[in-house]
Amino acid sequence: MSAQARRLWVGAGLALVLLVLVLWNLPVVRIALSFGAAPEIEADVCVVAPPTPYNPASGLPLQAARPVPADVRCPVCGMYPARSPDWAAQVIFANGDAQFFDSPLSLFMYLGDVARYSPGRSADEIVAHYVTDVPSRRWVDARSAFYVTGSTAKGPMRAGNLPAFASQDAARQFAAQRGGKVLAYADVDAGLVAQLGGQGVHTH
Repeated sequence: MSAQARRLWVGAGLALVLLVLVLWNLPVVRIALSFGAAPEIEADVCVVAPPTPYNPASGLPLQAARPVPADVRCPVCGMYPARSPDWAAQVIFANGDAQFFDSPLSLFMYLGDVARYSPGRSADEIVAHYVTDVPSRRWVDARSAFYVTGSTAKGPMRAGNLPAFASQDAARQFAAQRGGKVLAYADVDAGLVAQLGGQGVHTH
């Protein structure tokens, strides 16, 4: 082989190597050639907070409010309701299962779309609703309670989480001191819940 032919072969070889290096650095080529690579999964996994089963040994009636377990999480935002006892809420299903919430706001959000937060469940299965009365820190029926919106009080989500009161007078007194408007259960509509729900940062 002549010297000129050898130079041509060497030049062609170098060109081929350069071409391979250029192609390998193209993302689409590297992905196509990575046969054994597992696909990446986005880290967007929501916290699953299943209802807490009724414990007959507790001695509580099936539909009664019960203490918030330390390890349960709110199905709406993933927080631990036991860490916010002044704001906690809960619902009881017909079979005695309970779902706990970090605030009345999360309770209302849950009631607006039960199937989303508890797959396989419906609002028709709920037989009791409870919120924490701010002055006494006792459980009261959420449907007979009064709520204050627009006050300076910030709940667990650092938003106006609808503090609850057993009596209208107590709610009015709170609103006079902290600002806001007193609402009955039926007055807390979907529009207000959506507005307040957008003020807090819900993380899972």
